[in-house]
Amino acid sequence: MTSQRAPERGPSESEAAGTQQPRRSTGAVWLRETAIILVSAFILSFLVKTFLVQAFFIPSASMEDTLVEGDRVLVSKLTPGPFELHRGDIVVFKDPGGWLPSSPRAERGAVAEKVNQALTWIGLLPQDSGEHLIKRVVGLPGDQVASEGSGAPVTVNGEPIDEPYLAEGVAPSDNSFDITVPPGSVWVMGDNRSDSADSRFHLGDPGGGSVPIDNVVGMTFVKVWPLDRMGLLRNPSDAYAEVPDPS
Repeated sequence: MTSQRAPERGPSESEAAGTQQPRRSTGAVWLRETAIILVSAFILSFLVKTFLVQAFFIPSASMEDTLVEGDRVLVSKLTPGPFELHRGDIVVFKDPGGWLPSSPRAERGAVAEKVNQALTWIGLLPQDSGEHLIKRVVGLPGDQVASEGSGAPVTVNGEPIDEPYLAEGVAPSDNSFDITVPPGSVWVMGDNRSDSADSRFHLGDPGGGSVPIDNVVGMTFVKVWPLDRMGLLRNPSDAYAEVPDPS
């Protein structure tokens, strides 16, 4: 008697269904990958803005001709911090109180205002000038900074400063002053001295016109916009090379 071999049985429909891998739609995959990229970019931009670099725009003529109104600049937040401030550095700092006049903000729609705030917060738009100023550091803590006014040069610790960055035809100082920068502060002046309400104009304020270093956001190191003005902002160290240490 010959034995008959049972025919081979293929997998049932339920078994076959269990072995198939679920298929994702191309659109869902694309949306997921795009979301990951955008969130990663936002997080990276926020971290860079918070700890390394922040963008600002120049709102006035006080730093001409080095910086003109409308320029966009990048500020390194590593100075002050890991790196020290130096005489000649251009810094952005928070208003120590009473330096900036109150001015009406440009009206935006509610949605546009929220979008602007969000993009500024994460660093994709430059910080506005609402509570910040930009000037050049002329005196460090302990320095004696002075001028006899009427166009006389500025001196630091008794040494006259040859300031190559001053706007053309602008005198070093029309105002007379003589101060010693207090500990933990800096003395700042605009390059366009005749149009800069800088430390000289706040002698009667707390700190005698000096700005607390804690208010300094960072050091400006490059112009990024407009393109025809793009370039590095170098410290004119030669101008301060002969300045002695404070006594």
